[in-house]
Amino acid sequence: MNMFGRLRSSHVVIVGMGLMGASLGYDLRGHCRRVTGVVRRPEAVAETETSGCVDDVTMDVEQAVADADIVVLATPVRTILQQIDALGPRMKPGAVLLDMGSTKEAICRAMDALPQHVQPVGGHPMCGKEIAGLSAAEPGLYRGCTFVLCPLPRTSPDAMALVHELVTFIRAQPLILEPKRHDRLVAAISHLPYLGAVGLVAHVMAVAQEDPLVWKVAASGFRDTTRVAASDVRMLLDILLTNQPAVLTAVDDLIAQLSSFREALAQQNEEELRARLEAIAKQRRDWQKNFETH
Repeated sequence: MNMFGRLRSSHVVIVGMGLMGASLGYDLRGHCRRVTGVVRRPEAVAETETSGCVDDVTMDVEQAVADADIVVLATPVRTILQQIDALGPRMKPGAVLLDMGSTKEAICRAMDALPQHVQPVGGHPMCGKEIAGLSAAEPGLYRGCTFVLCPLPRTSPDAMALVHELVTFIRAQPLILEPKRHDRLVAAISHLPYLGAVGLVAHVMAVAQEDPLVWKVAASGFRDTTRVAASDVRMLLDILLTNQPAVLTAVDDLIAQLSSFREALAQQNEEELRARLEAIAKQRRDWQKNFETH
C-alpha cells in the first residue's frame, strides 16, 4: 500500500459545494474510493454533477454521512456548528469529521461534544478567493497553502494520520495549532484586514457623496488594498461573530496604531514617522521575500 493508500480506499463526503468544497472535490475525485457532494438546493444537484468535481451528488446529508469514512464540512462557520451536532450521531464508528471553517475555538468546542465513536479534527486551509460559489472552484486551489489542523485530545493517531494524508495529497502544508492560538493569529492576518478594507471603502463612499470623481481616480493601490471588502458577507459575518474576542482585540490595537501615527503626523514629527514607516516597510519586504521562497 502506497503512502496514500488509506485515502484511496476511503469514501469522502463533502458537505457544501461552494468554492472550498468543490475545489477539494476536484482534487480528490478519481483518487478516493468515492467522493460524494452534498448540496441543499435541488438546482444545485445538476450544477454540481455537470461540474465534475465529485462522483455523485445528493441532498440527503444524513444518508451520505452514514457511509462515509471522512466527512468534510465546507460550509459557513455557524452552519458547521449546527451540522456537527446534527450529523455526528449519524456517522459510523471510526469515521473522521473534518471541518474547513475559518474560526476554530467554537467549532472544536462543539466537536468535543460529539459521540465518542466519531474522530474529530478541526481544520482551516489558508487560501481562497473573494468570489464564492461552485463556479469559482478550481483544481489545485490548495496547492502550497498552509492547512491548519486542530486535533482534539480525543482524536486518535490513526485519524490524524488519515487527515494528514488528505492534506498532503492536495499539496497543502499541514500546521498543527491550538484553537485559541489559531483564532488570535487569523484575527490579525485575515479578519482585521477585512474590516480595514471595509472601513476604507466606507470612507471613500463618504467622500464620493461630495465628489463622485473619487471613483475615477481610484487605481491599483485602492483596488489591491480593498479587494477583500468584496468577499462573501454571510461567510464573513459568521467569522467575525464566532471570533469576536480576538477580532475586538485586533481592532483595538489597530485603532491605537492609527492614533499613534495620527499624533506623529499632527505634530509633523518627520523623524518619528520616517523611522516607523521604514521599519514597517522593511518588515513587509522581508515577509514577502520569505513567502516567495517558500
